[in-house]
This record gives sequence, C-alpha cells and structure tokens, in this order.
Amino acid sequence: MSAAARIAMFAALLAAIFAAASVAGAKLEPSVSSSREHPGDEDMNGHATTTETIDQHAEAGHEPKVGEAMLPGLAVARAGYQLVPQQTELPSAPDAGYRFRIVGADGETVQDFDTEHERRMHLIVVRRDFHNFQHLHPEQLADGSWAAEADLDQAGVYRVFADFAAEGQSLTLASDLFVAGPFEPKPLAAPSSTAAASDGYEVTLDSATPRAGAATQARFSISRAGEALDSVEPYLGADGHLVALREHDQAFLHTHPEGEPGGPGPISFQVHYPTAGRYRLFLQFKHRGEVRTAAFTQEAIGTGAKADAGTQTDDHDEVGEADHGH
Repeated sequence: MSAAARIAMFAALLAAIFAAASVAGAKLEPSVSSSREHPGDEDMNGHATTTETIDQHAEAGHEPKVGEAMLPGLAVARAGYQLVPQQTELPSAPDAGYRFRIVGADGETVQDFDTEHERRMHLIVVRRDFHNFQHLHPEQLADGSWAAEADLDQAGVYRVFADFAAEGQSLTLASDLFVAGPFEPKPLAAPSSTAAASDGYEVTLDSATPRAGAATQARFSISRAGEALDSVEPYLGADGHLVALREHDQAFLHTHPEGEPGGPGPISFQVHYPTAGRYRLFLQFKHRGEVRTAAFTQEAIGTGAKADAGTQTDDHDEVGEADHGH
C-alpha cells in the first residue's frame, strides 16, 4: 500500500472516532432545556411541568395559568416553602391535636406570615370523600410551629390544606392525614341548587353552567325557616368565604368574593373552574354569631359542550353533622 493510501485510511479512522465520541457526549450531557423536563410529568393539557416553572410564576407574584403548572393544593412544597406535618396518622377523636410547620428554602421554620382574610394561617381539613369539612385557624407557638384542634371522630383519609401568605406570596400547601377506624366512603352528592346549613338555614345557589377554563359567577342566597335573611355578619373580611375543591385530586381553587361586606343581596363569588369535571363548593357565612357551612356540587363542562339546564336538582344535602366553620 502506498504512503498516500495509508495516510487517507488513518484520516478516515480518526474521523470515525471523533464522530462516535460526539454521539456519546450528547447522550451523557443532555441540553439544559431537556434536563428540566421530566418525561411523564405533564399537566392536564399535556405540557411539561417543572419545579422551575412553578417557582418562576410564584416569584413573579401570580398563580401559574392552567397548562403551565400545577394548581394550588396538589403539592406539599412549592416556591421554596414546604408543609411539614408533625404527624400523618392520628387516632379517631372529636378533639384531635394537629401540629405542623412551614419550612423555608433554608430548612428553617418560617416565623413571619402575612395577614390574609384577617388571619395569618388558614387550615382546611376535609375527608377525601368531601365529608367532615372544617375550616380552622391554628395558633402559632413560640417555636414557629402551628397547632390546631380538629374533629376527627370520623375515620378515613383526610386532606389538610395550609393556606397562607408569606413575603407577598399566597400559597396553598397540602398533605394527607390518616385517621384509623372503620371507614365507609360516601358518594359525591349530585349537583344541586339548594343545600341545608343546619338549624333551619337553607342556601340557594344561582349559577350559570360552569365551563372549563372560564370564570363563573356563583350567587348564594340564604334563608331561615323559609324567610330570606336581610344580611349576614362579616366573616373573614367578607360576607362569606368559599372553598372549592376538584373531585379526585382535590385541587384547591382560589375564589374571589364580589362587593363590600355588609351589602344587600346574595353573596357572590367568581369561581374559575380549570377543567371539565365535578367540584365540591363549601360556602361559609356568619349569622347570629355562628359560622355555618353549606356544600354544593358543581359540574363544569368542556368548552365545546352544550349547557344542560337540567343538571341542577333540588337536593337538601346536609354538609354533615361533624362539619364545622370557625
């Protein structure tokens, strides 16, 4: 073989070696954009969701849009904050003690919180079948942890939501709580335009058919023994407080009251339903010094579906003998 032929063969071999090394390097060192996406970790619209995406939106001071990141109440940690419960199992008791901390990105217990809805911390406790709903206002202890007393006389799996604001950010973190004992889950009540709130109180819901991805006005009128109430007492800075949870995963919907407290007429909210499906709404109002709760089921339809005027039924479904407002 001539010298020229040997040189050409050696050059071709070097080119093949460099090409193989480039392919191996690409496999070992993926691009920055691909390393931030986790296959299979997608939101309900099929877009990749990442911790970076969630934190960027939180740092910008607004909730991420549907399709960009998870909804509130689905995670135990978010935007540099984490809910750390002292216990995840409790015995069945009507006065069970529940302790938890909010931990910052530095691993230290957060001490300072903003006042939101007249409180520095709201604790929502509800069984995963939407029964035994409780809205508690825990006490902050000297070490920065929080303590509350919950009625856990009914066994089952509960979802506990810590709803708070810190450094100008509003957050809802959640964790499961297991209460041992015989448990028989109850089905979700059908959509209804009326609900009882105990002691002769009845609440009527006036709402257009909710549509996924859009805000829907929900107007609640309250009566007692058949007589409409002229007014209610302010509760948490408004005429009422509304918690809305999505069926199956219990995503926590932020709702916005309309009007100033003390005004006449129905208690009105704007509710944003992120996806089609069923939701449980818990309205709390205050009258004669006592906070009462009425629960409703609403079903949101897809953007292309036609509204069915017959989806609402009159169902005097009690929230439950152990459901509370505080």
